[in-house]
Amino acid sequence: MAGHSKFKNIMHRKGAQDKKRSALFSKLAREITVAAKMGLPDPDANARLRAAVNAAKAQSMPKDNIQRAIDKASGGEGENYEEVRYEGYGPGGVSIIVEALTDNRNRTATNVRTAFAKNGGNLGTSGSVAHGFDRLGLINYPAAAGDADTVFEAALDAGAEDVESGEDGHEIWTSVDNLHAVAKALEGKLGEAEGVKLAWRPQVKSEVADEAMAQTLFKLIDTLDDDDDVQTVWGNYEIPDAVMEKLG
Repeated sequence: MAGHSKFKNIMHRKGAQDKKRSALFSKLAREITVAAKMGLPDPDANARLRAAVNAAKAQSMPKDNIQRAIDKASGGEGENYEEVRYEGYGPGGVSIIVEALTDNRNRTATNVRTAFAKNGGNLGTSGSVAHGFDRLGLINYPAAAGDADTVFEAALDAGAEDVESGEDGHEIWTSVDNLHAVAKALEGKLGEAEGVKLAWRPQVKSEVADEAMAQTLFKLIDTLDDDDDVQTVWGNYEIPDAVMEKLG
């Protein structure tokens, strides 16, 4: 198990969660419904559903909304969404993975392709960048959960593989199979996590030190993130602190 890193994870831009609340809740509800349809409508018996519910709770989604999304699956209501993954290159050649839940593949593919084309990137073929990432479980805790050493020890005892701690919080990485077991073990020591989900972790990060290029990259990510069908956007970019400060 590697030690905690002094580098914060910048796979998500600062402020990327500052979306309109209704749009965010809509995406969370979609994931809950799909997860419930794919397995039992009981979070305790459905690992993916448990992760989706935890993610919704972390964003203060009302309990009624969460239950309604689960009930939709139980009653066979709502659209039939399918999971689609897109891979491409952003400004500076950084690798980007886009995960979507859609009821219209053509619409989503067109929107994603247009977002890349208009913001200094290009959509690649399936598998074109995923080989440069590891599919892992990710558990997020706020900085207030404890100092780096405390969280590291708790993660080690819980069976995690790696921890990255920074001023923005703690990221605990696990194997896909151990994600929920580790998350459950950590709850007893650190409380409920801010997020528990499957993630794409880059094997090597690509630095984007040019301010204009970084700005275009963030515009691409924001455009993708604003699409109703897009659930998550992952990348291997790393922006130096000096550039981040200039961009505000």
